[in-house]
Amino acid sequence: MTWTDERVELLKKLWADGLSASQIAGELGGITRNAVIGKVHRLGLSGRAKSPSSSAPRARKPRSHIMRVNRPSMRGNTALALAYEFEPEPEPELIENIIPIGQRRTLLELNEDTCRWPIGDPATPEFFFCGGKPIPSLPYCHYHSRVAYQPAEQRRRDRRPPGPPFRQG
Repeated sequence: MTWTDERVELLKKLWADGLSASQIAGELGGITRNAVIGKVHRLGLSGRAKSPSSSAPRARKPRSHIMRVNRPSMRGNTALALAYEFEPEPEPELIENIIPIGQRRTLLELNEDTCRWPIGDPATPEFFFCGGKPIPSLPYCHYHSRVAYQPAEQRRRDRRPPGPPFRQG
């Protein structure tokens, strides 16, 4: 389908009359709604007449039997928002693991017998790996294994909000 001058003029007229892109596509025939939207965008058409149905407010039915629950207003994606507000527990202070200079390793010095936990920013010259003695069959020493491998039950408990479970629906 090509856009002839006649079809473009008809598109402009229908758009100004307030027809939807789907309705215009049906009137023109042989094109999709998306093709209409793309052409309207390329032509820079913006001003539209309001359709008669959208200009008059709709009458609402009375809702006397429904109990409304006030919810805090939230913006953005609320699909994963917590259903209950709670004060988070302060996180315990981490005891800094001091790594002796002789134990520190560069990437080229790592092997099966060294802890591979990265320390610092890799973009800086101060970056290094722990280099401690790893737990057998794990890449990290005892201290860094506790950081890296937290029990699943503890992770679930830490994420769960207090109060009754969240109901969907």
